[in-house]
Amino acid sequence: MAVEDKEIILLKVSGHDKIGVTAGLTAVLAAYDANILDIGQADIHDTLSLGILFEIAAGSSSAPVLKDLLFKAYELEIKVKFIPISIDDYEKWVKSQSKQRYIINILGEKLAASQLAAVTKIMSDQNLNIDSIIRLTGRTSIVEKEQYPRSCIQLSVTGEIVNKIIMTASFMEISRTLNVDISFQEDNIYRRNRRLVCFDMDSTLIQTEVIDELAELNGVGDQVRAITESAMNGEIDFNESFKKRMALLEGLSEEVLQKVAVNLPITQGAHRLMKALKYYGYKTAILSGGFTYFGEYLQKELGIDYVHANQLEIKDGKLTGKYIGDIVDGQKKAEYLKAIAEKEGIHINQTIAVGDGANDLPMLNLAGLGIAFHAKPKVKESASTSISSLGLDGVLYLLGYHDRYIDMM
Repeated sequence: MAVEDKEIILLKVSGHDKIGVTAGLTAVLAAYDANILDIGQADIHDTLSLGILFEIAAGSSSAPVLKDLLFKAYELEIKVKFIPISIDDYEKWVKSQSKQRYIINILGEKLAASQLAAVTKIMSDQNLNIDSIIRLTGRTSIVEKEQYPRSCIQLSVTGEIVNKIIMTASFMEISRTLNVDISFQEDNIYRRNRRLVCFDMDSTLIQTEVIDELAELNGVGDQVRAITESAMNGEIDFNESFKKRMALLEGLSEEVLQKVAVNLPITQGAHRLMKALKYYGYKTAILSGGFTYFGEYLQKELGIDYVHANQLEIKDGKLTGKYIGDIVDGQKKAEYLKAIAEKEGIHINQTIAVGDGANDLPMLNLAGLGIAFHAKPKVKESASTSISSLGLDGVLYLLGYHDRYIDMM
């Protein structure tokens, strides 16, 4: 059949969602040997919005199919609208699919209209068009108060970005002023096939800096905390700070380590995240400037595959203030991430790194997706993505998982 002998029609359907709507309408189209060129559906509060773009022989076939679709719509108690599409417009639409595609996630305890308006305004200014919007978090009650409120929507967008630097800076400003996290990723094959997730330990997997706790128990808490803060902000070299802090731990009893380990404050959402990652076949690792003693404890608690951290030197039941082996600094973390990926046969773009401090930046920048988690300002500015409003399970939304896929485990 020649092109000029065809008609293209967009069927737009709205009304109360019910079983059998799509089946009934497509049965009518099938009776007239129509071809489905595109189809999409959204359902909000049991209200259906369905679109079917179909091709049919021009002339005598098109009028009867429209009439029968109207009868079927009446029978199903839905509303339909027909929009004719020219061949030229259709072909332009087909060619537009070669545009760059991106995924934008908006995360927070709740989603306010002001947040969505600000984000989408920036997208519009940057020549990005929204193709679809999906809610990844479950429905929330406005009557019962949730213990862990969270909201995330995922926007699939296309277009040629006008200025990525300006767009990123604008997203960061909105994130800071409106208390919302905004993740921007290229929608490529790697985003859909992440296989390795590497975590910093202190202030990421756990809500404390272990070395600070050990220092407190050794009577040098203020001194060590000041050095830790300076190192995490990138003000002093990590290796230098590590040696200074280690020396201040000299004489601490080994028994204290066990007491600290069993009381580690594991970050909200960590158990949920690790359970999901394990269920869906991801490899996980702790890459930490902290200590293997505590990393190995968390490895058993959370089911983590790899641990690389610093090893304490212990003699006669007490810390010597020294360490065994190389210091695991920022560069070492990046090296371990690369080595694990190679061992597992995973492309570096299929990896994720999560951390909060300046010494995490090398691995955050190396990984296919680097996530600054409740991070220091310098780290948030340098990382490609950040999460500050939710717990660690917010990582799952950046991977595209809906709550129903997480909670079914």
